[in-house]
Amino acid sequence: MFRTVAELVEQAEQDNILISEVMIRQEMDVKNVSRDEIFRNMENNLQVMENAIDQALEGVESVTGLTGGDAVLIQNYMREKTPLSGNLLLDAVSKAMGTNEVNAAMGTICATPTAGSAGCVPGTLFAVKNQLNPTREQMIRYLFTAGAFGFVVANNAFISGAAGGCQAEVGSAGAMASAAIVEMAGGTPQQSADAFAMTLKNMLGLVCDPVAGLVEVPCVKRNAAGSSLAIVSADMALAGVTSRIPCDEVIGAMYRIGKTMPTALRETGEGGLAATPTGQAMKEKIFGMADTKA
Repeated sequence: MFRTVAELVEQAEQDNILISEVMIRQEMDVKNVSRDEIFRNMENNLQVMENAIDQALEGVESVTGLTGGDAVLIQNYMREKTPLSGNLLLDAVSKAMGTNEVNAAMGTICATPTAGSAGCVPGTLFAVKNQLNPTREQMIRYLFTAGAFGFVVANNAFISGAAGGCQAEVGSAGAMASAAIVEMAGGTPQQSADAFAMTLKNMLGLVCDPVAGLVEVPCVKRNAAGSSLAIVSADMALAGVTSRIPCDEVIGAMYRIGKTMPTALRETGEGGLAATPTGQAMKEKIFGMADTKA
């Protein structure tokens, strides 16, 4: 069993296999189930993600009215204009936001690694799919690769905003997506690790400050940012750019930063954007109990 990214990459290189294959074999060993069952379970997760994106692109709105419909706006913009950031990047943004809009609307999503960060992995997957034309098995392997990196983060740091701020939540999700993109695009295990590190490095220090304590504002749009970073970092790694700080040390830095964050910035809805006048007004409108001290 691997415990660090360094061990994960070493196993893949020693056996000359993909990172996704390392994760599949570990799942088979730990859970004592067949390869077919492992694949079947992940196929179910993939289908949930695909359904959520389809639902989002038809248009959804949350119960509070704080979020919804932005994924559709972006798709319309892509059809009518020439996006400055390019269609692939913006498609990932739209589908990542859409997944989180479905979550906010009480729809069914697949936590990757959490519900609040559920957009980055499927958003990037179903965007790069249009360019890389993967098989269904390669799409499933994308999720195993993302999961392998998430496994390391969860066991050495944290993946929730309540524990370590949004750097742990959307930061981890974007980084997981970045590593998976690299493998699908034909990169090496080490390039996946470099892409992961570069994405997470750019999310360090990101606080978790949901307005009214709801996973809507700014969470939905942060999944857009995480997806964007994932694609840019994957491209950098595939181009040969490396992370000067080893991946495991970046994870360690994220952990230490999270431990020093004040409670108000760890999903309590007490600080950051949640404490702005507009954030407080939204909270009062929804719950009628804005914190006038903030």
